[in-house]
Amino acid sequence: MNTLAHKLDTCFSLTAQHSSVRQELIAGLTTFTTMAYMVAVVPGMLAKAGLPFGAALTAVILMTVLTTLAMGLYTNRPFVLGPGLGSVAIYSYTLLGGGVPLAVANGIVLVSGLLFMAVSFLGVRDFVVRVIPHGVKVSVGVGIGLFIALLGCKQAGIVVADARKNVLVFGDLSAPSTLLAIAGFFLVLGLSVRKIRGAIILAIALITLAALPLGLTRLPASPLSMPESIADLSFQVDLMSALSPAYLPFLLAFFIPDFFSTLGTLLGVGAQAGYLDKDGNLPGIDRNFHVDSTATAAGALVSCPVLTTYVESSAGVEAGGRTGLTAVFAALCFALALFAAPLAGMIPTAATAPVLIYIGVGMMASIRKVNFDDVTECLPAFVCIAVSIFSFNAGNGIAAAMLVYAFMKLATGRYREDHWSVYAIALLMVYYFSVVARH
Repeated sequence: MNTLAHKLDTCFSLTAQHSSVRQELIAGLTTFTTMAYMVAVVPGMLAKAGLPFGAALTAVILMTVLTTLAMGLYTNRPFVLGPGLGSVAIYSYTLLGGGVPLAVANGIVLVSGLLFMAVSFLGVRDFVVRVIPHGVKVSVGVGIGLFIALLGCKQAGIVVADARKNVLVFGDLSAPSTLLAIAGFFLVLGLSVRKIRGAIILAIALITLAALPLGLTRLPASPLSMPESIADLSFQVDLMSALSPAYLPFLLAFFIPDFFSTLGTLLGVGAQAGYLDKDGNLPGIDRNFHVDSTATAAGALVSCPVLTTYVESSAGVEAGGRTGLTAVFAALCFALALFAAPLAGMIPTAATAPVLIYIGVGMMASIRKVNFDDVTECLPAFVCIAVSIFSFNAGNGIAAAMLVYAFMKLATGRYREDHWSVYAIALLMVYYFSVVARH
C-alpha cells in the first residue's frame, strides 16, 4: 500500500501540492456526491426525448468517467466533467422533441465540439471572447436557465398548456405528483441554503422514498444490473445535414455556453484552489480546454450532449482536492454507478423536476453582468432571454439576439466596435428566421 501511495504521490505531485491520497479520496467522494444528481436527471431527460433510459444512462456515465479520467491524468487538476443540463435540455426537448433526427442532433453537437476543439488547439480563445457580444454570451445562460426551470415546472405539473386560451396556466396543484414535486423544491432549497453536502442528491433520494407509498414509483426487482449496450446510440451522426445554416443557432446554443461556462468554471475553481498567477490567469488552461472540447466531440458519437467541466468541482477543492487524483477518484465513483440503472430508473419525475427548477433559477445570476446602461447591450440580452422562453426554443433566442445586437450597433453608428463576423452571423440569422417562417 505504501508503494501504491508513493507511486500516486509521484504521479500526481501530491506532496508538492500539500495533499495526500486520503485528502484526494475525500475530495473525489465529495465531488461525486455533489454532482451525482446528474446520473438521475440527465438520462431521464434523454429518455423523455425517446432514447432508451438504460442505454442513455450507460452513455452518460461512461462518457463522464472517461472524460473525467482524461482531465485528471492529462491536466492533473481536480476538475470533473459531465453533460451540461442546458445543452441536454436543448438537445432533448428542442431538437429531438421538435422532430430533428437523432443523427442530425448528434451532428450539431459534433460540429460544436469540433469548433470548440479548433478554438482550443489553435489558441484563438481570446479572439472568440472578443467576437461574441458580451450581452449575448451572458444572457444565453440566463435564457437557458429559465428554459430549464420552465421544463421543470412542466414536468412537475405546476404549469400546463391551455389550448383554449393558448397560454400556460397552473396545472392540477392538488395532484399527488405535483404536490410532491413542490414539496421537493422546498426541500432542495432548505438543504441547499443549509449548505448540506450533496443536498440535491439527498433531496432526490428523500422525494423518491416519499413517492413509494404514493404509488408514484416502485422498488426494482434488483437494485443492481449490468450496464445496457449503447450500440443503438453510437455513431449515429449526420454531419452534412448538421452543417445547414438553419441549425446555426443551435450550434451557437451549444458552443457559447460550453465555451464560456468552461472558462468561468476553470478560472473560478482555479482561484479557489490557488492555481491562478499574479495576473489572474490559470497556468496550463489550454490543456483543460483540450480535454473539455474533445469531450464534447466524443460525446456526440454516443448521443451524449454536451460534456463540460462542472462547477461542482469546487466542492472537491473545498474538501482539499488539489490534483488530478481527485478527478480520478470521482470518476471511479461514477463507474460504480454504471451498475445502478434499476435504482436510477425508479426515480420519479416528481424528484427530478424540482432539481431542474432549482438549477435553472440558479443560472440567472449572470444577468448581473449585463450593462443595463447601454441599450445596445441590454436590449439584445432581453430579446435573447424573452424569445428563448416565449418560443420555448433557446436557438430562437440566440438568433434573435444576434440580429437585434447587429441592428442596434448599426443604428447607433457603433458598428466599428465589433468584428465583421458579428454582422455576418446576423445575416445568417435572417436566413434562419426565413426557414422558420416557411415551416
